[in-house]
Amino acid sequence: MTSDLSARGGDPNRFGTDAFYAALGRAFVAMCAIVPLLFVIEAVDVWLAAGFDTMAGIIPRRIAGLDGIFFSPFLHHGFDHLYSNSVPLILLGTFVLAAGARRFVYSTLVIVFVSGLGVWITGSPNSVVVGASGVVFGYLGLLFARGIVERSWWNLGVVLLVGLLYGWQLIGILPTDEQISWQGHLFGLLGGVVSAVLFRRRRPRNDDPYRSEPTLTLP
Repeated sequence: MTSDLSARGGDPNRFGTDAFYAALGRAFVAMCAIVPLLFVIEAVDVWLAAGFDTMAGIIPRRIAGLDGIFFSPFLHHGFDHLYSNSVPLILLGTFVLAAGARRFVYSTLVIVFVSGLGVWITGSPNSVVVGASGVVFGYLGLLFARGIVERSWWNLGVVLLVGLLYGWQLIGILPTDEQISWQGHLFGLLGGVVSAVLFRRRRPRNDDPYRSEPTLTLP
């Protein structure tokens, strides 16, 4: 008589396994290494007065501002703007990255594209939009949708945690402040939902995502 418990001990997608905690730890370290790069970019921009915002930001409905779709998440309107995005970016990014580096990269690209294109199409042509908040909202939408799409206790727990910490920020998808790109937030959120569906983890048909007890099998 054998148990599949030992096999699950190496599954990084199953809550409570050593591999799961290792993946979460690696993801946190990686995000803590990625975010400081944004501070380096902002410091160089300020120090050199390079004007990266106007050079590489999104300028809605202008061809010259189309490349900002992919560059704008790396740029911010000063350090206060960057600080406000840093903590949620590390926290949410950790949960997204822990599910797999390839899924993280693909999901981030979809979120950046959907958020940026939405801003370019619907934003004010007299504005320049920069910042990683569209990615933050994208990760928020991704984690919410993943909890439902993949139907696992772990993802549903993440949904609850994220909802308690950042659910109030959903007001950012409404046009409440002309200085804030609500379009980037809204389309980022939608991009996250799309990513959760496109890059969901397929389970074997006999694998119950809510099963908490190990099953025993006879050789």
